[in-house]
Amino acid sequence: VQLQASGGGLVQAGGSLRLSCAFSGSIFSVGAMGWYRQAPGKERELVAAITSGGSTNYADSVKGRFTISRDNGKNTVYLQMNSLKPEDTAVYYCNAPAVRVTPNYEYEFWGQGTLVTVSS
Repeated sequence: VQLQASGGGLVQAGGSLRLSCAFSGSIFSVGAMGWYRQAPGKERELVAAITSGGSTNYADSVKGRFTISRDNGKNTVYLQMNSLKPEDTAVYYCNAPAVRVTPNYEYEFWGQGTLVTVSS
């Protein structure tokens, strides 16, 4: 089972992108899911997170521009990014810290990362 991210690319400032992240195989359950990003020379930071019940939280830098959502039936999380800025340029990683592949075992999963480049 893997967590696979997609949707990154090159976009001009002010543009939009939608990232998706899904499990490649079947799982028993998944709790909260989130998106992190890491820009060159900087530490990885939390961008947005969503609980299994749909509660969300965002980094101050993306509030009002990014929207995280999930499809529990597909075990997929999305990140809609609008009004993109050059400072949003980073590798974006999806994360699921509490995944039960079987009922008795819980693991943390990270996606492979997808590059978002915003040109000025």
